[in-house]
Parts: sequence; C-alpha cells; structure tokens
Amino acid sequence: MRRLIVEEPLSQAAVWSRRVGWFALLVAAAGVLLTRLGLVEWFAGLSVIASAVALALVALALAVAAFVFIWQEGQQGLTLAVRGAVLALVVLGWPAFLGFKAVVLPRMNDISTDILDPPTFSRSAQVLAARAGHVPREIAADERLPQRDAYADVVPIYAELSPEDALSVAERVARTLGWDIAEVRQPGGRTGRGQIDAVDHTFLLRFPDDIVIRVTPRAEGTRVDVRSASRYGVHDFGVNAERIARFITEFELQARAAQF
Repeated sequence: MRRLIVEEPLSQAAVWSRRVGWFALLVAAAGVLLTRLGLVEWFAGLSVIASAVALALVALALAVAAFVFIWQEGQQGLTLAVRGAVLALVVLGWPAFLGFKAVVLPRMNDISTDILDPPTFSRSAQVLAARAGHVPREIAADERLPQRDAYADVVPIYAELSPEDALSVAERVARTLGWDIAEVRQPGGRTGRGQIDAVDHTFLLRFPDDIVIRVTPRAEGTRVDVRSASRYGVHDFGVNAERIARFITEFELQARAAQF
C-alpha cells in the first residue's frame, strides 16, 4: 500500500514578495539612470525612485507575511520570501541611509567656511551660462550657525602663499576633484581678492551643486574660503560639507608641495 504524501501549499505572499522586489529594483534602477543621464527633470526622477521605495516596502511586508505563514502553517516558499526581503532591503538601503543623515545633520543645503561673510557667487554671463541661470540665494549668518557643531572641519584655510599662488593651487585642486571650472578671477582690485566659480555633481544622481572659492590676501599669506550650495532640495545630507572637507585636505597637500 503506497503512502499518500501531501505537499504543503506554496506561500503566495512569498511568490509576490520576490516579484514585487524585482520590480522595485528595476524601477529604482530606471529612476537613477534617467536622472543621472538628465533624460528627465530631477523631480520626475525622484518621483520614480520614490515609487520604487513604495514597492520595496510592499515587497518587504509580503516577505514578513510569508515568514509568518510559513512558520505557522508550514507553507513552502521560504527561499522566495528571503529573496524578496533581500531585494527590498537593497532598494531601501540608500533611502534609509539618507533618512538617517537627515535626522542627525542640520537641515541645510548651503555650507561655507566663512559663515559671517560667505563668498558670493559670480553673476557674470559666463558663470550664469554654466549654472543655467541659477544663482544660489544668500543666507543670513544666524541660519548658518548649526553647521559649526555639525561640520567642525569646515574652516577657512590659511596658507603661506601669495594670493596668486593660492588661487593657482585652488584651481589645480578643483580640477583634481573633477569640478567644472566656470570662471577664474585673478586677485586684484580694491580688496585684492581672487575667485573661482565652479560646478560639481553628486555621485549617484549627478545633481549639479554650485561652488565658489575665494582667496583673500593677509599680512602673512592668504586666506582661502569655500562655499558649496546644492541647487535642488532643502537638505544636502552632508554632501556640501564633505565636498569642502575634501577640498581642504587636497589643498593643504598641494600647498605644502608648492612651498618646496
């Protein structure tokens, strides 16, 4: 007499968790690619990515439901549920990281080494063309105060170089970091200041950020200030401070080399 083997049903929650997880990953990849290549407006690209996040949350919820059914009712599909959960977490990883930064960092999108007298962006035709006509708004000093505690390493550079040499080093550093130079204004005039206006792009979505470097002569050497402002959004998630910190590190290295 043959034994009757009864197979437990396959969890449909697990099946759909994997399907929705894959779809969420594809939508996220499409959103990033479209935004990075400039094929859609930035807000449209973010809308696509937001849709992917919503789908990933659904996939994760389905995976959790599948785990419950598999545990309580002995249904099959554990591997499918695990895959769905992993796919969802892959999509949710980057937004979760940004969410954490949004909580621990101040809500700012314009950072400067000089909070009392930040460098001003040039409004020349050449620079406006490079920035597509955009000019970052000026921010009151009290609005910049939160950056002191959050970004203690964002400070002016004091170099034992002439303003001309400091500007030359600053330009080399900007090019080394991959910034697009829009204009270089040599030191001179009543203040003796020089300036570099540039544009950089964020790593993943290639959003443009505007940068200005100012060199100011001192009794001994030169002071260098940097300002970096995001063109989109109200929170930069620390991107501008990190950019300035990289500039400071590279400038100090190249300035030391220039002195020998």
